[in-house]
Amino acid sequence: MVKMGTVWDRTVEVLNGRTGMIAPIAVLGILLPSVVRDGFVAFSAPGTVTFALVGGVLTIVALVAMIWAQLAIVAIATDPATDAPAARRQASARVWPALGITVILMIVALLFVVPPIVVLMSSSGTVPYVRFSAVGSAMLRAAPTQGGAAQFAIVYFLAFTLALLWISARLVLLNPVVLNERLGLGAIRRSVRLTKGLTWRIIGVMILFAIVMLVSTWAAQAVTGILFRLALGADGVATATFLSGIAATIVTTAFTALAAVFTAQLYVAVREKSVTP
Repeated sequence: MVKMGTVWDRTVEVLNGRTGMIAPIAVLGILLPSVVRDGFVAFSAPGTVTFALVGGVLTIVALVAMIWAQLAIVAIATDPATDAPAARRQASARVWPALGITVILMIVALLFVVPPIVVLMSSSGTVPYVRFSAVGSAMLRAAPTQGGAAQFAIVYFLAFTLALLWISARLVLLNPVVLNERLGLGAIRRSVRLTKGLTWRIIGVMILFAIVMLVSTWAAQAVTGILFRLALGADGVATATFLSGIAATIVTTAFTALAAVFTAQLYVAVREKSVTP
């Protein structure tokens, strides 16, 4: 039986011995692209074609870079013989299959968000053109007069969230499988097979991880935000917000790297169990 405590102990061992290799990759692939993207958004005029195009390109670049960094960290954490240059080469070779799988899963998830939005728009008689960012406000507008549609949407999104959590747990080993077993879409089935019997334990770890990360990120952003606003004054609100966002991004970068190491060690543990007679 795979024990999460053992996986965590191995994760700590990897971090103690290989942080010097992991940190530069995390900074290059996760922190810097996110800071550049957020800086552009913070100091550019929204609502223009240039803003939309450049912002979209920076978002895509940040996503590709993050996947690359996660794969490289997984390579370092999976095999003690892998050094940083080898990890970067492995990640570069597998980043596009990993990106393709990520995009496909995102599209599928977005398609499952459409039904309650259509129901809400149809029941309120509005034009069926909906921005995904307007889901919350649409539900609030519909709730007083369109009780049935609003209740359907609430129940649907609750079920969707629970299903998404379960699916995320079953697909937690996607990156290690894509990297180490060189699979494409078959990595989805392989990850589901490897996580069989571990779903609830993985969900527990995911929830705990998310809580700690959110609290830590909020604390870092709130404290640094206050300090920067006091230092920069009323005229420096945008700069203070951007700088406090960097502090939050540093925290999320650390947690993203930690998650990559943990999933790598979970993959190693599950793989060892599967070959044990």
